[in-house]
Amino acid sequence: MHLRNSKIIVIKIGSSLLVDNNDKIRKKWLSSFAKDIKRLRSKNKKIIIVSSGAIALGCKKMRYEKNNLKIDKSQAIASIGQIELMNLFSETFSKFNLNISQILLTLDDTEERRRSINAKRTFENLFNLNYIPIVNENDTIATTEIKYGDNDRLASRVAQITNADTLILLSDVDGLYTKNPKIYKNAKLIKKVIDLNKDIQNVNIKGTTKFGSGGMNTKIEAAKICTLAGCNMIIANGLYINPINQIEIKNNCTWFLSKISKLQARKKWIISSISPKGEVIIDEGAKKALSNGKSLLAAGIKKVSGSFNKGDHIKIVDNKRKEFARGLSSFSSEEINKIIGCHSNEIRKILGYISKSEVVHKDDMVKI
Repeated sequence: MHLRNSKIIVIKIGSSLLVDNNDKIRKKWLSSFAKDIKRLRSKNKKIIIVSSGAIALGCKKMRYEKNNLKIDKSQAIASIGQIELMNLFSETFSKFNLNISQILLTLDDTEERRRSINAKRTFENLFNLNYIPIVNENDTIATTEIKYGDNDRLASRVAQITNADTLILLSDVDGLYTKNPKIYKNAKLIKKVIDLNKDIQNVNIKGTTKFGSGGMNTKIEAAKICTLAGCNMIIANGLYINPINQIEIKNNCTWFLSKISKLQARKKWIISSISPKGEVIIDEGAKKALSNGKSLLAAGIKKVSGSFNKGDHIKIVDNKRKEFARGLSSFSSEEINKIIGCHSNEIRKILGYISKSEVVHKDDMVKI
């Protein structure tokens, strides 16, 4: 169990890692964390950071007590704190020549399929631009009904929509214990969880620890989301200097291992769709290419049926109208009608903007 094979890593850090109990910013810790990120990037890892701390830093600046804030006041404080938070990251990461960007998300952005597809494209473009996305929940506009309320599950959704290999939840304990380690000296660290139902059935989750805004419960919920998406998850102690390096050297943490691959999880989701929005009819050349594991290109499409948007489920049928495959379209039906039969290098000129070259990528496709 290691990070060596992880290409995309999501790391969640809580506000307690950025601000200590005396309301002082832990600058030394953040610098060590940035150094860890620099090292991961040198190994060609794509990194996404999900960070708490906007409200904590807003309260620090305005000298407010966080516990006494009502939601409308906390939204205003969050808008102040988000600038403070990003300035803190920018100031620290720039010393290591690391570029950062900010992505603000609400529950709807990850739960509504089309919006999550758009978010995924944004992450991909930021990777290509050599930037590290820093994700915050959009506390400035989110109401109680559309809030995650904790960044553990938000991080798991980010890991899911970006097809991440590993999610690291940095906590204030080494991982999941059999009992609360702060109360019971005989509590044992659970190093590996393969089956969530069996391996932790005798663990009193509510009694293990309470930290952050959700406690261990939300971390277990995050693990369920990750493992079903083919993503491994780690709960580790983030209070150490160079916390990621500590994971790799000591491995004194809890790993939640997925039993299915990312591709299996994705393709199961695709094939389970009960209402494809439309279909594309392909020629024999495209059918042969798809049979050989290739993506569907515009050049092999003969006709479009139905009206659909980018990210929608569609059927792929042969010239006898027999369903051959099913997948997620990278283009709307309107866009495909404009590029039917065209080579990939012509698409940008026809549409007038940069887009994907594949109409349906092979990873977004399941042959029937």
